[in-house]
Amino acid sequence: MARLLASLGLFIRVNAFFFLLLCYLLFILLGAIVFSAVEQPMEEELRAEVEEVWSSFLRENPCVEEEKLKDVLRGTLSAYQRDVPVLKEEEEEGHSGFTSSLYFVIVTLTTMGSDSYTPKSDEAKLFCIFYCTLGIPLTLFLLTLSSNLLLPILTHAPIHYLHTLWGLPHAQAALLHAVFLFLLVLCLLFLVPALLVFLLEPNWSFLDSLFFCFLTLSTVGQGGDALGRTWSSGAKETLELLTTCYLVVGLVVLLTCKDTLLQVPQVCAVLRLLSGPQYSELEGFHLNELTLNDCEEEPQYSQSICTISSTPLHLSGPSPDNQTTDIDLHRTRTTADKTS
Repeated sequence: MARLLASLGLFIRVNAFFFLLLCYLLFILLGAIVFSAVEQPMEEELRAEVEEVWSSFLRENPCVEEEKLKDVLRGTLSAYQRDVPVLKEEEEEGHSGFTSSLYFVIVTLTTMGSDSYTPKSDEAKLFCIFYCTLGIPLTLFLLTLSSNLLLPILTHAPIHYLHTLWGLPHAQAALLHAVFLFLLVLCLLFLVPALLVFLLEPNWSFLDSLFFCFLTLSTVGQGGDALGRTWSSGAKETLELLTTCYLVVGLVVLLTCKDTLLQVPQVCAVLRLLSGPQYSELEGFHLNELTLNDCEEEPQYSQSICTISSTPLHLSGPSPDNQTTDIDLHRTRTTADKTS
């Protein structure tokens, strides 16, 4: 039994990447099964309510043709989903202003996308293709660069403080700092904004607000319910500007958290294990030699490197003058011995 478990462990370590890929595929299937089981009853219930309202309206209005009513509803729903004002009281609230266009550019370049703001003209669609081809890589590069600039302040300095002043080992200091930073980001980027959205949007629950914040920072999208859909035009512009700032700052902080997590030796060991033997050999060690010490701090020297002599080897030997002096001294001592 022990030999079987050892063989199984060795097989998993050698084929770690394929094992991870298999687990990921099973994870995807699990998500699809759960969402299908949870959402399907709700969809059926909503569909039954709509069919009941539809049948009731047709019975009360026999003069309305069903096909024409379907065409009107399709056009209205299509415009509503693209956030185009349809009702007369909403005609003044267009979305082609500078603030709305800026919001669309930011959510597109950060790959979040928008469910309501999409180009409607062929010229805008063509420009969006070329614009995003250049803008998306540039945006990702700038976000990564900003994260690298924050990393010495938010990660390296606190870990050094915990390591030197508190006397914690490097591994424990990195792990403690990563946990603290995770809790801080969870509060400041998710819980507090979700609470503000919950207070500003009376029709949403706290879970809806938290889900909105999560979808925004994960660049998944905003879902079907757009925040501030019933607000005034000025309030919507302010909301778009705040959402843009929240998205950019949040992405930079999340990238910094990712780099901070990679500073933890335990995480380094797990990633190297799951990367497989090929990656490990490229890194200069074998999987059997994998320990947490591979991610430890650099070795400390007992003597400063600057004290090592830089004198060339051919100059470090005895000089000809010194050799001549030694020969004369030897001859003097020999003559004195013979005389005595």
